[in-house]
Amino acid sequence: MNTAQFKLPDVGEGLTDADILTWKVAAGDAVKVNQVIVEIETAKSVVELPCPTAGSVAALLAPEGATVEVGTPIIDIVAEDAAADGSTGAPAAPAGSGRESGPQTGAQPAADAEGSGATLVGCGAREDTKRRG
Repeated sequence: MNTAQFKLPDVGEGLTDADILTWKVAAGDAVKVNQVIVEIETAKSVVELPCPTAGSVAALLAPEGATVEVGTPIIDIVAEDAAADGSTGAPAAPAGSGRESGPQTGAQPAADAEGSGATLVGCGAREDTKRRG
């Protein structure tokens, strides 16, 4: 089974942990890229984290109310392609944390369930922008 672990990202400058407030999904639920899966609270704010990949929830790894360190796996997701064909391909890239603004997963961009090619917010290639000189 090709499962991907989504690790709690650093959603702010140097935050080290967050509290799991509310899970928006449960084991067995189908999820899409960018679907809100959990609401967390940091020392600075309440943040909704989007799903980094399409598939189904294999397990929630942190209960509501728990304080979780950045980089700790919080959810296992069976990737959509593995769920559809039962393949046992290589494990998905582990999620990491970034210093950019917004939630960063470190996972490779994934197409959404409709195959539109949409990528997880903050994970796609940046468009070239013109700057005033």
